[in-house]
Amino acid sequence: MQRLTRSLRSLPFSAEKLRPPATWTALGVRREYSSELPEPVELKFDAYSGESAETRPPLLTYHGLFGSKQNWRGISKALVRKVSRKVYAIDVRNHGESPHSSVHNSRAMSEDLRWFLEQRKHPHAACMGHSMGGRSMMYFARKYPELVERLIVVDISPISVPRSTGEMTEIFDAMLTLDLSPTMSMSEGRKIAREKLLRATEDETVDFIMLNLRKDPDTGAFTWACNAQVLRDFLTRFDKYQTHLEELPPYTGPTTFICGTRSPYMRREQWPQIQKMFPNSEIHWLEAGHLVHFEKPQEFLTIVSEFLNRSD
Repeated sequence: MQRLTRSLRSLPFSAEKLRPPATWTALGVRREYSSELPEPVELKFDAYSGESAETRPPLLTYHGLFGSKQNWRGISKALVRKVSRKVYAIDVRNHGESPHSSVHNSRAMSEDLRWFLEQRKHPHAACMGHSMGGRSMMYFARKYPELVERLIVVDISPISVPRSTGEMTEIFDAMLTLDLSPTMSMSEGRKIAREKLLRATEDETVDFIMLNLRKDPDTGAFTWACNAQVLRDFLTRFDKYQTHLEELPPYTGPTTFICGTRSPYMRREQWPQIQKMFPNSEIHWLEAGHLVHFEKPQEFLTIVSEFLNRSD
């Protein structure tokens, strides 16, 4: 646990001023979207390339709730040395440096990915997502299978999640009611924020959430990088995820799940049902908790690179 906590705390985060909520503006000719579909936002990302020719479709990565593209930095740098693909580590809407939006669900995040690929003229891509990002990638693969060459889902089930809406509401309420004086230093603010969050959830989750705390260098005001209010407002929609997923056909492309044996986010008894949704799938279990890619980076890299290098 101490090693994991140190790893989480060592992840870099910017103290720059947060972008205000933004509306999407297309580059060049704007594509017309149906009024029934959420309007996509222009996602912020980091792109990674290796020394070898990029002969395969790119890999798009989505992080989990409270995360950012920085979560995939180490893995992305290592992956491009092992695969012939460009890797895009993306900030999901309402997270990191990507625009804040009044909508947050897998359907909207799928439209963001579709627009991301279209902007860059990629006909399809490999997709990898952790936790919330994994659920979004599963939805995207079933909604737009022609855009997904292969799929990697990291420690999340399409069937259920272990946290109740009530538990998550407590976390967001602690974040939204945090009142820190602009005169406080960053270290003082972090200490108070951490103590308050620990009354709502466990140490490991608090360390992850704390990566979102920002302090405006001009005004001294403390803010959260993620759009905590909208994420809280859409909590009930998370519970309806499987209902929306069941409306879509199975994704038959190559799929691999990578899960932690100590994580409650994937239950072994659900695997037969999951295989009906993803009939061309396999599962790998690593001795880890929910943050599989942090706790077992080398084993994780081996599984992912071998899967991405396959020709099936």
